[in-house]
Parts: sequence; structure tokens; C-alpha cells
Amino acid sequence: MGKQYNKVQKRRRRKQYFKRRREQSKSNMALKKSSGSASGSAKKAAKKAVKKAAKKAAKKAAKKAAKKTAKKAVKKAAKKAAKKAAPEVAGEKPAESPAPEGSPEGQDSPAE
Repeated sequence: MGKQYNKVQKRRRRKQYFKRRREQSKSNMALKKSSGSASGSAKKAAKKAVKKAAKKAAKKAAKKAAKKTAKKAVKKAAKKAAKKAAPEVAGEKPAESPAPEGSPEGQDSPAE
């Protein structure tokens, strides 16, 4: 009967040992996750902040470039308009002044 008792005691002790080990490993895992995730989340937050800052800078640069190109386009359009208006005005004045002085017949022929 002593052998049976020893087996039962061994089995009971072994079950308790495994139970303690499971609980310990669970607590260690939870501890690692909490501490690891804290540093991991800090790293993630830092990466996120860097990414956000880079995105913001890129957006700002794109806006600046768009503004510059828009300004250049407006300036070009204004120059073109000024050039178009200037030759027409300049072209009309010299064309009118030499024609009446040069020959009166030149004016009569286009009118007919």
C-alpha cells in the first residue's frame, strides 16, 4: 500500500509543478508583452511621427512648387498678353503714320 501512496503523491506534486510552471510562463509572457509592447509602441509612435512629419514636409514642398509654377504661368501669360498688345499698338501707330505721309493713293486703294 505504500507504493500506491507514493505514486499518488508524486502525481500530485508533478501536477502542481506543471501548474506553477504554466502560470509562471504566462506571467512572463504577459510581462514581456507589456514591456515589449510599451517600447514597441514607443518605437511605432516615433516611426509614425517621423512618417507624418515627412508627409507634411512633402505636402508643403508640393504646395510651394505648385505655387511657383502657378506664379510662373501667370507671369508668362501676362508677358504674352503684354507682347501681343504691344506689337499691335506699336504696329498700328507706325503703319498709320507712314501711309498718309508716303502716298495718298495707298489709302484709297484698300478702301475701294
